[in-house]
Amino acid sequence: MAVRCYRDRRKEALTMKRALSILALGMALGCGSDPPPPAKTAEVPPPAAQPAPAPIANNPKPDDDPSKGNINISDEIKKACGISDAEAYFGYDSANIRPQDKAVLQKLATCFTSGPLKGREMRLVGHADNRGEEDYNMLLGQKRADNVKTAIVSAGMTADKTLTTSRGELDATGADETSWAKDRRVDIVLGS
Repeated sequence: MAVRCYRDRRKEALTMKRALSILALGMALGCGSDPPPPAKTAEVPPPAAQPAPAPIANNPKPDDDPSKGNINISDEIKKACGISDAEAYFGYDSANIRPQDKAVLQKLATCFTSGPLKGREMRLVGHADNRGEEDYNMLLGQKRADNVKTAIVSAGMTADKTLTTSRGELDATGADETSWAKDRRVDIVLGS
C-alpha cells in the first residue's frame, strides 16, 4: 500500500507539473498576441478645425474708432489726474499703444510721479474678448498690460510702482462686435 501511495503522489505531481506548464505556455502565448480589433462603429467625421487665433499685431494700422477697444481708467484715477473719458482710448485688437494714446499715458505718469497720486501704485489689468483660445487670450491680455506699462514707464512712471496682470477672457461678456470691443481693454486702477 505504501508503494501505491507513492506512485499516486508521483503521478499527481507529474500531472500538476504538466498542467502548470500548459497554463504558463498558454499565458505566455496569450500575452504576446495583439488585442482583438475594436468593434466597428459608425464613422464620425473629425471635428472641423478651428482657425488659429490672429497673431498679436506688432504694427497695427491706426484706428481712430474709439469703440473698438480702450484703456479703462478707474474713475478715482481720472478724477485725481484730471483725465476725461474722451482721452482714454486704446487700439483695436492690438497690444500696441497708438500714438494718439500717449498723451493720456503721459498725464498718468505725471500724476503718479509728481501729481496728486505721487508715490501710489498703479495696477494694469489686461483683458481680451472671448473669441480665440483661452491661453491665447490670457497672453494677449498680459501683452496689452505690459505694453501700457512700458509706455507709462517711458513717460516717467516708476516701474516698481506699476504692476501688471491679465484676466484674458475671464471677464468677457461680449456677443457681438460692439460688446467684444468693450472686452478688449486694459483696466488702470490704484494699487494697494
